[in-house]
Amino acid sequence: MKISILTCVLNNERFIDESIKSFQKQNYENKEHIIIDGGSNDETVSIIKKSKNNNVIFVSSKDNGIYDAINKGIILASGDIIGILHSDDFYNNEEVIS
Repeated sequence: MKISILTCVLNNERFIDESIKSFQKQNYENKEHIIIDGGSNDETVSIIKKSKNNNVIFVSSKDNGIYDAINKGIILASGDIIGILHSDDFYNNEEVIS
């Protein structure tokens, strides 16, 4: 079973790296991280690009708010289950998804 985790972000250079790393540390193998950036004008995009790996889908474009961004992410998701990890949140341990 594949799990898609969606993170929407706009100008959150302070926490996005910790959020991405907490996803990457998850021990569940069949997962993807979809990051939708609403057109950040701080360092958010460069932080995401540095952290990006094979199981990350990244889109950066202007949107019409959080729900528009979530819908964009859902369309891109290929998982059987879709979850949301907000850009200033992180998983408490590496077994949360499993």
